Amino acid sequence: MRRPNVLLVTLDQWRGDCLSAAGHPSVSTPNLDRLAAEGVRFASHFAQAAPCGPSRASLLTGTYQHVHRSVLNGTPLDARFTNVALAMRSVGYDPVLFGHTDTTVDPRTVSAGDPRLGDYEGPLPGFRVGLDLPEHREPWYRWLEARGHDVSDRERFLRPRDDVAIPAGRGASWPPPPFAAEETETAFLVGEVIDELARLESVGDPWFVHASIYRPHPPFTAPAPYHDLVDPATVPDPLVDGGVDTHPFVTAARAFGAYRPPGDDLDLRQVRATYYGMMAEVDAQVGLLLTALDELGATDETVVVVTSDHGEMLGDHGLMSKLGFHDQAFYIPLIVRAPGGTGIETACTGGAGQVVEGFTENIDVMPTVLDLAGAEVPRQCQGRSLRPFLDGSVADGGLPDGWRTAAHWEFDFRAWAGSRELDGLDGHRCNLAVHRDHRGKYVHFAGMAPIFFDLEGDPDECEPLGDHPLMAGYAAALLDWRMATDEQELSDHLALPGGMIVLGT
Repeated sequence: MRRPNVLLVTLDQWRGDCLSAAGHPSVSTPNLDRLAAEGVRFASHFAQAAPCGPSRASLLTGTYQHVHRSVLNGTPLDARFTNVALAMRSVGYDPVLFGHTDTTVDPRTVSAGDPRLGDYEGPLPGFRVGLDLPEHREPWYRWLEARGHDVSDRERFLRPRDDVAIPAGRGASWPPPPFAAEETETAFLVGEVIDELARLESVGDPWFVHASIYRPHPPFTAPAPYHDLVDPATVPDPLVDGGVDTHPFVTAARAFGAYRPPGDDLDLRQVRATYYGMMAEVDAQVGLLLTALDELGATDETVVVVTSDHGEMLGDHGLMSKLGFHDQAFYIPLIVRAPGGTGIETACTGGAGQVVEGFTENIDVMPTVLDLAGAEVPRQCQGRSLRPFLDGSVADGGLPDGWRTAAHWEFDFRAWAGSRELDGLDGHRCNLAVHRDHRGKYVHFAGMAPIFFDLEGDPDECEPLGDHPLMAGYAAALLDWRMATDEQELSDHLALPGGMIVLGT
């Protein structure tokens, strides 16, 4: 039997509610909707950390942040951890990366002068790099230059045009950038991926491609016609927190300019509309990837996984970017379409069109990919394979035995340590952890008072509570989770006279 191909697509900063298949009133995602109809959409899926580097560390190693401890962009990922690329390579795949993984090299494995120690955007070990597209975007600029663009002023490609009049009812981010829709960073990357897929299919061996798409990550600018796809007057209103008291964490976040939304209401609504337009452009490019698989005859042999690293606050709760504890920053999409080919070792045909409401997490992605590829899941992985949802062995609406009943994530804000807003809190205590189920959400801070949200009466999390009858139970559940998810790689090994054993096996 043949191992399947794997196409792992990550979209950067994509909120989980932003799919037309999920009922969003402003977003148009026909290609992701098609993938969901042919596969399984996980409707209660969450990232484990933010920003990009820490989240991708969890996604690509299958471990929680308190285990891998890569807590900021630029925090090294300990070389002792394996990852999905190394694990796939060990069973014969040649994993290839297009885009970025934001991995910082372990400084103990390189010389003191290694240039990788000055860059948080390194590739994850185990990947062959097909296209390195970090934040400086140099390969894209060279590609644009070859298409006739003057790239001497690179910054102008990252902002709306300033020579276009903004019509009434549109805000500052409305003008398109100075390039066409077929010339976006995403179009460039997808074109390179499609070329590689054609080459790989001509070879005939099973392949593993990770397409890491940078958008809809800011800057907020969308090419024509996507820049005018959504009327700002029609977008959902930003969520506004109630109450008088503001938690010190939120006060600190709002003190940083990067987390503050535009002060003008129209400009904020336009940013939201532009973000939705950016999503439509990315969706169109994902459609080209799916079409390429069809045209290459590879669809029935390919596992397709689409997710994100984290979400975007988008002005909700008075915040922008990805941070903290609100769902907007950690609730993300996950769609998996497993192959149905009869010659595939792990063919899955029983889950098509299913929507899973049970909690899933990005740490489940690595075990799922390895399981479907017929590879052993490393002991370090703290997630579980989603295969039971894909092959029909779990009835629609059901859950496997022992499945999680809550989602968890963490956020480390030691970069704010010592700030006036945090009353001088030291860096090691600048972190939070979340226990969230369908009933409520508990947020525990290492150095500040906790917060609770009663999701039955406050589903939009606009009324943070400092006291609630359920808080003690949720705090205990968070502690249970934290204690049960400490690293177990060697802790259950035991040396005995007859040799080392592993407890429970």
